[in-house]
Amino acid sequence: MKVVFFGTGDISLPSLRWLINEPGIDVRAVVTRSDKPAFRSLRLHAPETKRLALEANIPVLQPKKLREIEDDLHRCKADIFVVMAYGKILPKWMLEIPRIGCLNLHASLLPRHRGAAPVQAAILAGDAETGITVMWMNEGLDTGDILLAESLGIAPVDTGGTLHNRLARLAPFALASAVAALLSKKKPRTPQDDTLATYAPKLSKNDGEIDWTLDAETIERRIRAYSPWPGSFTTLLDDTRLIIHRAEAHPARAETAAAPPGTILEARKSTLRVATGAGELHIHHLQRQGGKKLDTVDFLNGNPIVPEQHTYYFRREIFVEKITQ
Repeated sequence: MKVVFFGTGDISLPSLRWLINEPGIDVRAVVTRSDKPAFRSLRLHAPETKRLALEANIPVLQPKKLREIEDDLHRCKADIFVVMAYGKILPKWMLEIPRIGCLNLHASLLPRHRGAAPVQAAILAGDAETGITVMWMNEGLDTGDILLAESLGIAPVDTGGTLHNRLARLAPFALASAVAALLSKKKPRTPQDDTLATYAPKLSKNDGEIDWTLDAETIERRIRAYSPWPGSFTTLLDDTRLIIHRAEAHPARAETAAAPPGTILEARKSTLRVATGAGELHIHHLQRQGGKKLDTVDFLNGNPIVPEQHTYYFRREIFVEKITQ
């Protein structure tokens, strides 16, 4: 089977590696995004999919505009295009090039969490499971008919990073099942129920700013979902930015239940408690911006916090007056 692979994100690497190593699969080309400046040096950094393809002597296409590679794609004479985390929607003319069709591997159980950030969206929503859906691509955003799906349970401690990696490892199994179905002349198509669809928009750095008026469980899920990127952060009244890596939701204690959201309730030894809109958050791992990631004990030893003097404030868009005691 002749394949052209489209992928940029690291989540697609195991699937590309499976295609390269699987007998009977001929990867004719890999299409990925352009090299981008990275790190402090701003030197151009190639997508890992490009590196893997070049190691396997597979041609790499990095078009700024998709029309640039139209002739190249026709010359590949592909049976299928396989797309995972490429970053662009393929136009109709491109979907019509492969003999069988275009398959997209999406990191959710469609139609739930269509869009750019399905991994984080599943944690944010408190879903019990997610998975990899293999779908027939159409011109919409993750709206094509479903060929098959493989599910995966979400653990209470999963972060965006750990769930991303688990889904990356699951994807080749889903892809293998899809290819086997095509080779056996089976081409199942199950239309998505659009009434059940949800959308997971692309994340930005500002999404990580903690809104303390939310309930503690919601904030805890956000901290997990946004780890490692965009990260969850808050700011003290002295403009010190703190990055929160791990925290745990708890019911509010009677003596502090009336504290305004964002108030530091206790900061000593291994305990850092913050009031929220409902309940309180116990912070376990954090760091000053530019500093090292520390557990609460080590952080408070080097960065004493006095609740009466250091109080968190709300997100800027809903902030009216900094809270002081």
